[in-house]
Amino acid sequence: MNTKQPNIAVVTGAGSGIGRAVATELLRSGWSVALAGRRTARLEETAALVPDGASLAVRTDVSEPDDVAGLFAAAVDRFGRVDLLFNNAGTFGPGGVAVEDLPYEAWRHVVDTNLNGAFLCAQAAFRQMKEQEPQGGRIINNGSVSAHAPRPHSAAYTATKHALTGLTKSLSLDGRPYGIAVGQIDIGNAATDMTARMETGALQANGVIAPEPVMDVADVARTVRHMAELPLAANVQFATVLATAMPYVGRG
Repeated sequence: MNTKQPNIAVVTGAGSGIGRAVATELLRSGWSVALAGRRTARLEETAALVPDGASLAVRTDVSEPDDVAGLFAAAVDRFGRVDLLFNNAGTFGPGGVAVEDLPYEAWRHVVDTNLNGAFLCAQAAFRQMKEQEPQGGRIINNGSVSAHAPRPHSAAYTATKHALTGLTKSLSLDGRPYGIAVGQIDIGNAATDMTARMETGALQANGVIAPEPVMDVADVARTVRHMAELPLAANVQFATVLATAMPYVGRG
């Protein structure tokens, strides 16, 4: 099994939020990073945050197989191999929509991005990690505390995050013969644009709208880097990182 220190990463959803925080944390720590996302300008903004870092911006829609193939081809062409995939790209979908009113197109978009996109990227990573020398690598899937407990009106997002847990377990098993370690980080209330509404008020299970605590997204990024820099003989299978006082454990 390959136990060398990894140093080449692909980060999806790298143009904002958690993806940007993880990408810059890796770049500042000496990793080479292929930045993937739908908006090239946002990826270039991420790269500019670490101007001396070894980064490559690749416009990618993770729900498109050809885009994903192109992403990994570009990463290998530039850096020679792939040691880490942070499978992060995702969307919550329309907020505040009851399940009976959720348009099928909206459901399909969330599934295509959060689940199908994660599968396509993991599949491409498996192919590369199996054939490269030394063989192996690591995949970290960005789950959510919604992989354990839903919020109101979140059927599409919650369903995909539960499915991602199954994908993580299956990939972890299938990766064993090839030195491919697969784990998942479940995140609750990291302060990003996507969670800005939490501080002003979020719908609770009892119907009340209440503000919720958030945590610095940099703490998530450091946790991902810790998982990523373990030797391949060790794996964090599941990690949960959340704002300490958010209404998650117990009754809120």
